[in-house]
Amino acid sequence: MALLRFETNQREPYAGGRTFGATGAYEQVDGIAHFAVDPAHAVNQGIVDLALAPPNAEGLVEFEADLSIVMPVDGSKGNGRAIVELPNRGRRRAVAMLNRAPANAPVARHSHPGDGFLFERGFTVASIGWQWDVNRSDALMGLSAPRAMLDGLAVRGQTMVEIRPGERVSTWLLADRTHRPMPAAAGEQPEAVLYVREFEDGEDTVVARNRWRFARCNDVGVLESSAEHVHLEGGFDPGRIYQIVYETDYAPVAGLGLLALRDVAPFLRNAGSDNPTAGEFSALIAWGVSQTGRMLRDFMHFGLNLCEDGTMAYEGIAPHVAGARRGSFNHRFAQPSNQTTPLWGHAFPYADVLTTDPLSAQSAGLLDRLAAPGVIPKIISTNSAAEYWRGDATLAHVDTSGERDLAEHQCARSYLFASAQHVPGYIGQSRINAAVHTTMRYPLNVLDYRPLLRAALINLDLWISEGVEPPPSRHPRIADGTAVLRDEILRYYATIPEFESLTASRLPFVRTVDMGNQESIGVGHFPAREGAFYPALVSAIDADGNELAGIRLPDVVVPVGSHAGWNPRDPSIGSSDQIVPMSGLTLFFAADEQERECRSDPRPSIAQRYASPADYEAQVRAVAQQLASERYLLEQDIDVVVAAALERYTAAAAGESA
Repeated sequence: MALLRFETNQREPYAGGRTFGATGAYEQVDGIAHFAVDPAHAVNQGIVDLALAPPNAEGLVEFEADLSIVMPVDGSKGNGRAIVELPNRGRRRAVAMLNRAPANAPVARHSHPGDGFLFERGFTVASIGWQWDVNRSDALMGLSAPRAMLDGLAVRGQTMVEIRPGERVSTWLLADRTHRPMPAAAGEQPEAVLYVREFEDGEDTVVARNRWRFARCNDVGVLESSAEHVHLEGGFDPGRIYQIVYETDYAPVAGLGLLALRDVAPFLRNAGSDNPTAGEFSALIAWGVSQTGRMLRDFMHFGLNLCEDGTMAYEGIAPHVAGARRGSFNHRFAQPSNQTTPLWGHAFPYADVLTTDPLSAQSAGLLDRLAAPGVIPKIISTNSAAEYWRGDATLAHVDTSGERDLAEHQCARSYLFASAQHVPGYIGQSRINAAVHTTMRYPLNVLDYRPLLRAALINLDLWISEGVEPPPSRHPRIADGTAVLRDEILRYYATIPEFESLTASRLPFVRTVDMGNQESIGVGHFPAREGAFYPALVSAIDADGNELAGIRLPDVVVPVGSHAGWNPRDPSIGSSDQIVPMSGLTLFFAADEQERECRSDPRPSIAQRYASPADYEAQVRAVAQQLASERYLLEQDIDVVVAAALERYTAAAAGESA
């Protein structure tokens, strides 16, 4: 077993000893998982540079990862299933999202228990660190990976960092956001290049080499050399997209994060002196959101649901808001937090099933490497409108010519949460995305899709444990006309007076990607050469601007506003014709006819639509009950979604902004 030893650092009551229904109290165990994998084993051959990692005396490659387990104090009261989550950029998210924790719950070692949903149902939740570039701390989980070496020397080569400033700054860490940097190798590197473009698919311009250097300002404002920073004379312009291509000799074997996810599974199943759980789980479900949802797609693409001992790691896999992309998780100089740069994460294949792509001249399916050994898990993928608007999600179920729907894999379901943004919304959100220093032009999307996410998880669990088929997939389709070009939706929104028109050609697209003649072994040439455009299709909308395809919350069927999974940048921060797909928008209807006429809003007012709050509540409840009868919503969450819809009705009827 590749997880050799679990070193417990802390064991304490979870949530202050709170009890969760019949399951009772939970406890949390935190520690370090110590791994050793065989670089020569057939199932590990897809891990880039694993053969270049220094081996131990037995020829195995050692590494360690943070591991946290929240489990019933009395193991006999659990349900026999565990959710194994990949922390998003080091942050535990599964409990907070599925238990509907408050929006202001801090990122911390102890996840907020929320309403206790997972624990009342008896799930164990394990979180495994997997990301080398996380600054590990009490709150953030990561992994320590060995570096690739060749003939006793650190591997050196070309890498790239993308820079997307939301405010004018002169110095940038050579990393995504505030993660661990990929330092520049020694020397002036006159061949290094800094590119800049105006928008996602704009033309690159080279920034003069004498305008920038590897440096930063010290505490007293004096510029000094720094291998971890780039300094640009005059500063980086907000809204522009920069890519710096340079050489580094820091090459962690990033793909070990994939093996950490795989090898924690057999450890959890087998009771032993190091396993704090009772083991003997009947099923394990791997869960990831956004970045880590994309990582789960990579996990399947590389065939890693097959353990070294020939057993299946996970019976179920649940990628959330991953779209049809993968990520920067398994190549030389990989930076797992990179999310937008066209790299291996943008490459074909996109769909589970075998498809032929005329643009890249390839034929493949995401699950090809799992089909042969027969370890394909049950898969339920969930997405918001945002993943469609960033140009990729439709490629998971429409052929790459954009002409026909693909057949669905028998082990998979896919759901769009109609009109929702990337993260759950709520009334009173700030328009500022603090993580990327970006201010949105319009109020953020208020839809809270978490009840739909909970139903998807329970449907996956029932599919695995009892063989109960999940409800049919719901997403845009060519056949019924619900998969359309984004231009059509923008034309509708242009009729709303408060909306300013956008240029469709500046929206994000996925294109063919060529990373050079060593791409197949995980070594790239940068920047990648982008070629032909793939079709970017989204859901068609109704007369109110809300999406027709997917699972439609009561707020979408019985609306008080127009909801979308995209939102442009505010003009105050530059490049206001660019959308930020991770942030959606909500534009409430006018409260009454007087306000509607004053605004010249073509959409009927709240007062025109609903006779009273009671009338609105009755309509919302009917929609919620229908969703529950179709199993897209749990019976216990009917009141939850009705209450949420009423909150938004009250705000809109009072003339408030979302």
